[in-house]
Amino acid sequence: MILETLSFFSMIIKLMAQPTRRFYLKWSKLIAPKVRQLAFQLEDKSNIAFTAGQFVTLNIEGPTKTLHRSYSVANAPHSNTLEIACAFVEGGVASTLLFNMQEGESLLANGPFGLFVLKEEHPARYVFIATGTGVTPYRSMLNDLQARLTTSHPELEIILILGVRNRTELLFAEEFNAFAKMHPNFKFYACYSQEPLLADQQPFERLGRVQSIFPDLNLDPNQDIIYLCGNPHMIDENFALLTNMGFDKKNIRREKYVFSH
Repeated sequence: MILETLSFFSMIIKLMAQPTRRFYLKWSKLIAPKVRQLAFQLEDKSNIAFTAGQFVTLNIEGPTKTLHRSYSVANAPHSNTLEIACAFVEGGVASTLLFNMQEGESLLANGPFGLFVLKEEHPARYVFIATGTGVTPYRSMLNDLQARLTTSHPELEIILILGVRNRTELLFAEEFNAFAKMHPNFKFYACYSQEPLLADQQPFERLGRVQSIFPDLNLDPNQDIIYLCGNPHMIDENFALLTNMGFDKKNIRREKYVFSH
């Protein structure tokens, strides 16, 4: 899965402006049936500078040319580790390589970069919406959000909505629920689009697509800032829905993920 955040021309300019570095796989683990979390380090294990919400572009050696595949950084900044979450694509060159990488193997990468980040602002509420691995930039933001909730912006409210097909595909739910227990102003919801009725449905779980929870949130175009990340169809559908509700386009921030071989 890759990000669609820039035009092709501007992406090439960005790649040329960023240093190319070699990243070594530190560890890898399966976190859903078709999603693998991978952690990389530089050879000297020095800190990797980035802002929560940014992405890294991996240089993947394909059969005939080098492919560029971008993945959101999944961990918090100020670390010597860079984590991503990769969804397996049948026949995909990049996901096949990443799913089969062994500890100590390496690849070249550019970045991190990107503008899908938190800004210096004081909205009444953030509403973060994701599908699948599109939730990774929000995981990266948790430390920054904690700082705002405990120091600079304690009245801030935060809603995180993750849409997946069923419970087995849920990513980082334990971390988000733990964060919600620590911070009452933070709410996490998982929406299942293809899950049958759950006999043991938890308070954070909902049946339906991400927008099915909107009526319960009392969304306010004058107070809320929306982030959308993940499936392009979800983003386009909800962008249209939110603008029809009166949201200004500048208060809806988008990062599209597209499947690529």
